[in-house]
Amino acid sequence: MAIAILALSLGTLYQAVSGATRNVRSDEKYAYGVELAKSLVSDNSRVSSAGVNKRGETAGGFVWQVASQPLSAEAPGFAQKALRDLKVSVDWQDGQKRRGVVLQSVVEIYAQ
Repeated sequence: MAIAILALSLGTLYQAVSGATRNVRSDEKYAYGVELAKSLVSDNSRVSSAGVNKRGETAGGFVWQVASQPLSAEAPGFAQKALRDLKVSVDWQDGQKRRGVVLQSVVEIYAQ
């Protein structure tokens, strides 16, 4: 009887540890995706009046895209001609699920 209880306890403990490991791995990927998106926003803090539309993939399988468009006319208080909307998306595979993060910002247009 004691051996059966020990076996059940060890099985439960093993499942808990493997679940925690999976969560840590998932959190690390999410943190990397957010940091990648932040760095892409920073790299594109000023864009040409033509805008930007770039995409790529990291060695770790993170697929990213940076795109800008004219600032919406509904954004009060902004000089629409000097600013653009910037959208950065980063996607990655996490086990069976596709995960991603999207950051949006308003960036300045530089003179060419």
